[in-house]
Amino acid sequence: MRRLIINADDFGLTPGVNRAIVEGHAHGVITSASLMANGPAFEEAAQLARSLPRLSVGCHVVLVDASPLLANSTSKSNTPFSNTLGVFAYRAMTKRLDQRQLEAQATAQIRKLQSAGISVSHCDTHKHAHILPAVLQALLRAAKNCGVRALRNPFALLPLPSALLFARPGLWKRYMQVNWLRRFADQFRNAVKDASLFTPDGTLGIVVTGALDQKLFQAIVENMPEGTWEFVCHPGYNDADLRATRTRLRESREKELRVLTSDEARQILLRQEVELVTFRDLARSSYHGQT
Repeated sequence: MRRLIINADDFGLTPGVNRAIVEGHAHGVITSASLMANGPAFEEAAQLARSLPRLSVGCHVVLVDASPLLANSTSKSNTPFSNTLGVFAYRAMTKRLDQRQLEAQATAQIRKLQSAGISVSHCDTHKHAHILPAVLQALLRAAKNCGVRALRNPFALLPLPSALLFARPGLWKRYMQVNWLRRFADQFRNAVKDASLFTPDGTLGIVVTGALDQKLFQAIVENMPEGTWEFVCHPGYNDADLRATRTRLRESREKELRVLTSDEARQILLRQEVELVTFRDLARSSYHGQT
């Protein structure tokens, strides 16, 4: 069996992103979304989420490129927030992040969604920060304490023919960067299992973020292995609100939306006999054997 969660990140970033995610769910193949508790368009996204019972909504925990929900009580060097992922990763790898702050920030963001009437189906992190062991441990504690049962597996699989990779040098470079991080994959799975949480077999789509088109989507689905996987996407509209944010993903969001709402995308999934599921499904008893 091949099962696929198609999850849209950055719900709550802008009204245009919110609108695109709703369209991708109502008229396309999006099954889940990750909501930013400190996103500028959070209130609208929360209202939309409550009106979409079939959309599985998780917490997109933001520890980079944002302001905290909680005031920091320790020195600046220990704050979990940073303007760049590189600085954040350096602090994590050199044990300069306060575990209590990381957990408190993640908990506050999950609780904000729950207080808004959202049943949080899963957690993930902006820029996949929980690929770092120090962040993962704090996120696992926060998720478990908040009753969240599923977590994104941030370790990417790129099931593409080598010829297609070599034809797009930008994809190959990103693939090599992501592949280097797979050294943490076994540690991740063991930690999730020890916490009694559930996670997919891995992610698809991370390497092609910003470059997704119909050809890449088809190649990924056709070469997708057995198991339960998450396809990470970033649909949106490149409007003034989006241009005012720090995101590097602008025109690509509209391209992704066109792919995800196309008849071709549905036909590709049907031909390949790929079952669309959600993070809620992952945590149900019938999916326990897939974790």
